[in-house]
Amino acid sequence: MSHTCTASAAPSSVLGRVLLLQLIEELLRGYRDNQTWALRLMDSTRIHILPSMNPDGFDAADTDCQYSQGRYNHNGVDLNRNFPDAFAKQQGGEGRREAEVQAVMDWLQTESFVLSANLHGGALVASYPYDNGNGGSEQVGGASLSPDHDVFVHLAKVYSYNHSSMHHGHSCYDTRPFPDGITNGYQWYPLAGGMQDYNYVWSQCLEVTLELSCCKFPPADQLPALWEENRKSLLAFIQQVHLGVKGRVLDSSGVPAANALVEVRGRSNLCPFRTDRHGEYYRLLLPGRYSLTVSLANHQPLTETLDVPYGPDSYTALRHDFLLRRAAAPPTLAKPLRPRPSPSCNHTLFLGGSGVQPEGAGLCVALGLVVALRSLID
Repeated sequence: MSHTCTASAAPSSVLGRVLLLQLIEELLRGYRDNQTWALRLMDSTRIHILPSMNPDGFDAADTDCQYSQGRYNHNGVDLNRNFPDAFAKQQGGEGRREAEVQAVMDWLQTESFVLSANLHGGALVASYPYDNGNGGSEQVGGASLSPDHDVFVHLAKVYSYNHSSMHHGHSCYDTRPFPDGITNGYQWYPLAGGMQDYNYVWSQCLEVTLELSCCKFPPADQLPALWEENRKSLLAFIQQVHLGVKGRVLDSSGVPAANALVEVRGRSNLCPFRTDRHGEYYRLLLPGRYSLTVSLANHQPLTETLDVPYGPDSYTALRHDFLLRRAAAPPTLAKPLRPRPSPSCNHTLFLGGSGVQPEGAGLCVALGLVVALRSLID
């Protein structure tokens, strides 16, 4: 399975909380009524929803459209600036993590999330990683681009073009226009310590930030219309968890291998993608031909070329398992397809899993509310 999660690290994003609660009701109603779209989506995907990451901020929020209170928690900390940052010069300070942030980080270690969305308010745009940068090769033309830039642009456009107006790129009172209703986070404004970059770099979870309303605290009578504007795009985004390829890595005895390195040629991730505790891997990829290299201690590296179709329409990514051979000589892992990562990569982070569904992995979306889904490995 793969998971998608929706979470909100911006406590003043009151609209996101309402929309995610409405999304829960919509999914349950559709499944109860045997609607085809709901049956196909929920029978192929495990969904987790976190309605509020910062209840302190939500309680403190006022009704002003532009300058809503509630960004900070009870300790006066902006939670969406409190996560470890891949581009920071020092990676210390773990003892200064707020309880809410640490709880989310711990949660990410228990599930293999694949895709996520982070819901905010104050603009109308889908923003994608990176949010930060350090002047390295990721910086291109004022943007900070990730190795999975093409996938992120696709995910952002899926949301914006299924939204009633986001794709028009109209600006709010204090923002510039956004072509196609999307933007690179860093190109919009640099943000250190955000949840979006943390989930992508350390949790193998591709996350997009969704700014869903120019008004941070819309009037109650506008909520039904705002739900209708976002309903189709939320469901379409969740379905994207079925992009790309998924499967298992098996050692020479045919046993699923945890912590195996799974790399896609041409995508030098800061922290390499690895199999989870069940030996499962998930890579969100657009349709095309890709070379994947799998490495595991005491085994020969294995490279195979795959033709990846578009999976969301059929509610399943391409399924492909890798069977490794034992190394005959003292093993040396293949030279990675990436430069040495700059952040400290905690590989145990990727060994999570519910233990109930031994074929599960995940997708995560962040926003102040959290919805997580997991697509099944058949």
